[in-house]
Amino acid sequence: MLQVTRQGSQMIVDIHGMHAREARFRLDMLIDNAPEEVKEIIVIHGYSHGQVLKNMVRNELTSTRIKQIRAAYNAGQTVIELRKHRGNR
Repeated sequence: MLQVTRQGSQMIVDIHGMHAREARFRLDMLIDNAPEEVKEIIVIHGYSHGQVLKNMVRNELTSTRIKQIRAAYNAGQTVIELRKHRGNR
């Protein structure tokens, strides 16, 4: 189950235990619909039980709001920096 918390301009999303396909769909939707004031999303995917979720987060997300994806200091996390919404949002 996707767990989301918010701390100021950051969202923290835990995708532990999810299948990559479902996690990808939910993350793309979350990124597309994140409030304007959210500047980055920290995705907690883990690292000790395989690389499937980490690789999906770092290589397969397609939202146009993604400015940059980078490794966090914690090997089990990835940071997604967001662009501002386009249009009238």
